[in-house]
Amino acid sequence: MKLEKEFKKLNNALSSLDNAELIEKQHQKGKLSARERINLLLDENSFTELDAFVESRFSGLDLDKKKFSGDSVIAGFGKILNRTVYIYSQDFSKMGGSLGEMHGAKITKVIDLARKTGCPVIGITDSGGARIQEGVSSLDGYASIFRSMVKASGVVPQISIMVGPSAGGACYAPGLSDFIFMTQGISQMYITGPDVIKRVTGEDVTFEDLGGAIVHSTKSGCAHFVCENEIDCFNQVKNLLSYLPQNNMEDVTKEQAIVSEEKNEKMLELVPEEQEKGYDVKEIIKEIFDEDSFFEVHSRFAVNAVVGLARLNGSVVGIVANQPKSMAGVLDIDSSDKIARFVRFCDAFNIPLINLVDTPGYLPGVSQEYQGIIRHGAKILYAYAEATVPKISLIMRKAFGGAYIALASRDLGYDRVIAWPCAQIAVMGAEQAVKIIFKKQLAESKNPDKLEKEKTQEIKDNFLDPFCAAKLGQVDMIIDPRETRSVLIKSLESLLTKREGLITRKHGSMPL
Repeated sequence: MKLEKEFKKLNNALSSLDNAELIEKQHQKGKLSARERINLLLDENSFTELDAFVESRFSGLDLDKKKFSGDSVIAGFGKILNRTVYIYSQDFSKMGGSLGEMHGAKITKVIDLARKTGCPVIGITDSGGARIQEGVSSLDGYASIFRSMVKASGVVPQISIMVGPSAGGACYAPGLSDFIFMTQGISQMYITGPDVIKRVTGEDVTFEDLGGAIVHSTKSGCAHFVCENEIDCFNQVKNLLSYLPQNNMEDVTKEQAIVSEEKNEKMLELVPEEQEKGYDVKEIIKEIFDEDSFFEVHSRFAVNAVVGLARLNGSVVGIVANQPKSMAGVLDIDSSDKIARFVRFCDAFNIPLINLVDTPGYLPGVSQEYQGIIRHGAKILYAYAEATVPKISLIMRKAFGGAYIALASRDLGYDRVIAWPCAQIAVMGAEQAVKIIFKKQLAESKNPDKLEKEKTQEIKDNFLDPFCAAKLGQVDMIIDPRETRSVLIKSLESLLTKREGLITRKHGSMPL
């Protein structure tokens, strides 16, 4: 009889965790409740909640009148695609999802458990920020979360799902994660709100203008994915996880794929013969990698570079490609940051890298120099030189200057450098080289146009031709473009068992 009474007490306590009236308020805002989000993201009936009855211990102002079980965040573990993940979901219906001491402790706990057990951790963010009533305890709650996230970095994948506001210090949790998903219309990230900005700078901006999904996916580069709604967001998260290992000690999964030995005639049509003419590198990706397997990351930011995950004969790989139809595929500050971050993620989680190279180099200009193209451009060099995963580079057309070094140089550590016959590899383009090398002769020539054309062709034949680099051992193979997929498959398979020791040191000093 006593046991039944205790069971009844427990059931009443559990049923009180979710308030129907508060959930309805979320729905009226076009948002799901914290628990609904967990249930939709995880496999059915797989969620186990931890610390459901935790409450704030703070007594001050009127907070003690607003205490509730769970402290505005639901935390625990469950499964996605039958793989264990740890998860927390902030509850905006309770004190605006604000973070206090115990709220922070719950999140820290699941991040630490994820790291110790080798499972991905997912944070669903819907919070007004620090709980002012708890003062420094709230700030310390964030500090604890950030420290745990840094410890877990490179050990387990960390994913942030933004389905509401994330204000002030709260933004740094998603900022420290590996991937950020934002949902149009309801997601916002900002350090200071419009009212503060108006007061300090006089600028009149809205929340959406300041930190909405479009802003962070196109301008700041903080958001990796933008989703139409919450359901679409959860589906994309599941898709991303299907490419990732559980942790840094596991290899990515391999699926069965049908390998065709037939030559792909389309490859001859996709890249124009004219070196100055643009094309969409995504069409090349579509033809090389397994059907419908390309999952692009950062698709709206720094579009002169394309990065993402795909499968090649069933094996997951990371793709880095120049996009010739945007800024001729040059490397600038934003694309440098985008590529370097993606490369380091892939290296941390044992994902081989394949580069598709067609770039005239780093972007010149006063603005780029003033904003630190040297420092940002060096991030790519550092990321690739540091990476120990298999690295394959395919030079499709141009590979000039520092961009060649970053994306294709064997001496930077590439395991396989492959080129198409039309590839050009040099310090710079032939036209620019002629103007520098033969400046005096051109000035003195009676027919400078004819001399310039002759010297340009001479440089192309003697310096830019991929066979010149092949003779020096800097290009391993020059292949028929139609055989690209089969050659890449064989190259990847030959490198999957690659092992490279790390240098004994605390850590390097990346040019951040």
